[in-house]
Amino acid sequence: MELIEKLVRFMLGILPIDLPEKTVDSFVQFVKFCVIGVSNTLISYALNMLTLWLMKPLDLSWDYYVGNLVGFTLSVLWSFYWNNRLVFTLEKGQKRDVGKALVKTYLAYSVSGIFICNILSYVWIELLGISKVIAPILNLVISVPINFVINKFWAFRPTGEVHEKSSQGN
Repeated sequence: MELIEKLVRFMLGILPIDLPEKTVDSFVQFVKFCVIGVSNTLISYALNMLTLWLMKPLDLSWDYYVGNLVGFTLSVLWSFYWNNRLVFTLEKGQKRDVGKALVKTYLAYSVSGIFICNILSYVWIELLGISKVIAPILNLVISVPINFVINKFWAFRPTGEVHEKSSQGN
């Protein structure tokens, strides 16, 4: 991830505009989120397709819901781990309740990963006749930006500051 950060900062540095450091930091964070998101997407998609393949003999019309659920559950855990370690890092003195952050991450991804994606899957597959193989890819165009915003400003937001004891007896 350090290489990605250096590359993004270099590319932004050659732009003919002077961007505030906070803007550059946020853009670097978004790019890191997207890189992890690519691996998350590949895992989710592979699990979704594996589920469809395993359920094919059952000939169920709703197998894509199960595929979405399996892909969602395991890929969000993957994404949480890496985003917590590499993207939404804490500044010195900040703290985060990892358990609460994980629950918030699942809730955040539930909005886009289950609710929105299942509605979109229904539209793509049942109403528009798009393949079950293509529908999850279309869902990503909408769900990725939503996930970044929810994770950045809610799920991974620090829970507080770590305060050192004052030597003045306050």
